[in-house]
Amino acid sequence: MTNTETGQFTMYTTPWCGYCKRLKSQLSREGITGREVDIEQDPGAAEYVMKVNGGNATVPTVVFADETAMTNPSLAQVKQKLAELS
Repeated sequence: MTNTETGQFTMYTTPWCGYCKRLKSQLSREGITGREVDIEQDPGAAEYVMKVNGGNATVPTVVFADETAMTNPSLAQVKQKLAELS
């Protein structure tokens, strides 16, 4: 899978999150792009992340076009979900 269109997913992150940095790097190497939202800069995004994670502000949280949310997914999980959506 290469050059996935932006807009297939939104990844909620923080600047200091090592898991976020790792997933962003892996996605970039694969040519997969999506929208990124820093939950520390967007209070509404932080509330949304807590809602889909049982009250926890866990990042990375990846939300796909079909509204499916994954918490701290692996690259393989993201690629599989994008393949299902395409």
